[in-house]
Amino acid sequence: MAKRDYQKDKDQLKTFLLEYCTQDEFGKKTFKYSEQLSKIAHREQTAMWIELDDITSFSDDLAEAITQNTRRYVNLLSDIVFDLLPTFVLAPIPAKDALDVYIQHRLMMENRMRQPNEHRDARNKFPPELLRRYELYFEDSSLSKDVPIREVKAQHVGRLVTVRGVVIRCTEVKPMMCVATYTCDRCGAETYQPVQSLSFMPQQVCQSEDCRLNKSGGRLYLQTRGSKFVKFQEIRLQEMSDQVPVGHIPRSLTVYCRGEVTRNALPGDHVAVTGIFLPLIKQGFKQLTGGLLSDTFLEAHKIRSLNTSELDEGGLTPQELAALSEDDFYAKLASSIAPEIYGHVDVKKALLLLLVGGVDKRPDDNGGMKIRGNINVCLMGDPGVAKSQLLGYICRLAPRKALLVSV
Repeated sequence: MAKRDYQKDKDQLKTFLLEYCTQDEFGKKTFKYSEQLSKIAHREQTAMWIELDDITSFSDDLAEAITQNTRRYVNLLSDIVFDLLPTFVLAPIPAKDALDVYIQHRLMMENRMRQPNEHRDARNKFPPELLRRYELYFEDSSLSKDVPIREVKAQHVGRLVTVRGVVIRCTEVKPMMCVATYTCDRCGAETYQPVQSLSFMPQQVCQSEDCRLNKSGGRLYLQTRGSKFVKFQEIRLQEMSDQVPVGHIPRSLTVYCRGEVTRNALPGDHVAVTGIFLPLIKQGFKQLTGGLLSDTFLEAHKIRSLNTSELDEGGLTPQELAALSEDDFYAKLASSIAPEIYGHVDVKKALLLLLVGGVDKRPDDNGGMKIRGNINVCLMGDPGVAKSQLLGYICRLAPRKALLVSV
């Protein structure tokens, strides 16, 4: 594989962001990404969405390179947006939170300390992760195919993939530290530590020029108000029942959501997740004892809920509508549950009612006792009469389920 010229790609991406436009039926041009840059510059938008279909129409080779090495191009585009934002600022931007006030004061102090003839950007002293008040996400191409969860393997590491599944668990949205800010108790200098993983080792000793020359060994203290946090949520995605081979256990995948991608799914939802498949970087003692094995996760860029039309095969045919009007339809539907198990028609009817559910009733309209519409089923019997097989069939059939087996 030939080595890519990332500086050339960076120039192409800059041209794409500034010049890409779409036309409506009346010939009016809309500069899609320039408008997003303007909104981000004025703090009206916190996320920038880039569609690979647009990049494909601009350059097929560049779109393929982004798909193969997405994380690198996320960093390149973040740097490009960071350099372009000052040109889109038309009016002073008011501070919206404590971090904005902190950054403005630090930039003002840096400009005052600068020499009169020194042409140096004050932003270069601070890590770019601290000054960036936006996030960048990719949307997968409409022509790309979804990858089953059990087919996501080593060749997909670093690539942009789209998987479908059922959300079986999601955590609460919590703040995640992106940049840790420290203050020295001796010289008062500030130290910044970008955090690239879920855990990090806090710095203890000040490395400023004053402390190193005087050998004072100043101690660093974490300043949470000057640090940067983003929203973080962990999702566990399990493959759908139609993707699980017969006799196999459903596989699952860990999805990490940050920023605007959080709070887009709930347990039981059928979703399509587009993200970067990455190995989990270990820190501290785990890095020494982890060996050659590494956990993997999907860094989410877009979560899309699947509606019923995408999950169902289609509407009812006239033959199916005619079958619904037959008198023995209830018995036929119950017999279709686990047809390989003979008999147990009454048990199958009860399990059918469990699947269908009912409507909650409230006899007293003024707010009295509520009667739930769903039923509970308790199966008791001798060993070997297919109780577990029936429950396993129901578990594979229901969209939201959990099968627990105890001894």
